[in-house]
Parts: sequence; C-alpha cells; structure tokens
Amino acid sequence: MGWLNPLEFRAWIGYRRMRLLLDAEMARDLARTSGLSTPDYDVLSNLADAEDNRRRLTALAARMQWSKSRLSRHIGRMEERGLVTRRGGDTDGRATEVVLTDAGHRTIAAAAPDHVAWVRRHFVDLLSPEQLRVLGDVADIVLANLPPPAEEPPAD
Repeated sequence: MGWLNPLEFRAWIGYRRMRLLLDAEMARDLARTSGLSTPDYDVLSNLADAEDNRRRLTALAARMQWSKSRLSRHIGRMEERGLVTRRGGDTDGRATEVVLTDAGHRTIAAAAPDHVAWVRRHFVDLLSPEQLRVLGDVADIVLANLPPPAEEPPAD
C-alpha cells in the first residue's frame, strides 16, 4: 500500500468535495425554503419515521451520531419553537423520549416535498439508473466494512 494512484485519488477527493458542497448547499436550501437547519430536519425526519413519532433521547443521539448533551441542547432549542417535546418513557421513568409535536409534524410535512425536489435536482436526476445502482452498491460495500454504529451515543 502507499499513496493513492490518480484513479483512487480522483474518486476519494471527488467524493469528499461532492459531499462537502452538497451538504453546504442543502443546508442553505433548507434554511431558505423551510427555515430549518439540517440538524432540525434530521431530528424531525427521524421522529416522523419512528413509531408513534417518538424516540428515546439516547437512541436518537446514537442514530444521529451525536452526543447526548449536544442533542439535548438542540432539542431544547426545538422545544422553544414548539417542534418537539420531551417526556418520560412509558416503560422506564428514567428514560427521556423526544416526541414530535403537531407543529413539528406540520413543519416536516411542509419541508419534505421541497427537500425531496432538491435531492432530485442536485443528485438523483443527474445520474442514470445504472449510476444510481452502482452508487448504491458502493455505499453498501463501504458501510458493510465499517464498524457498526454504536448503540450508545458518542461521548462529548
């Protein structure tokens, strides 16, 4: 093994640059079209996809690869805006659940169509079905060879 050859370097640097610029443009678009930050959208979409629109704080933090304290601070700001609320868990009084409010549900429902259109315009529609299949295969291979995400959130 050694330095990356030109083919490898182009693929790696291209992926890194693409991810960086897509993430930045997506953040600008979300803020412009919905007033949401990318973390806001991630929290809301994770809750909207969950059974009963709720997740344990620790499970949500692990899913997002955030520390519990970082997520807790962010959830506090979202609570102030009425998008989510915290409740004691149904089965364990010590567990805290983050719950999507009606306002949060309306917010993610309103933001999602514009976000999906953005994903199509800046990613999906630029690629052929074969390129999408190959990219999906590449993602599957890389993800299968990474350590599984921790069940507990990362430490601060």
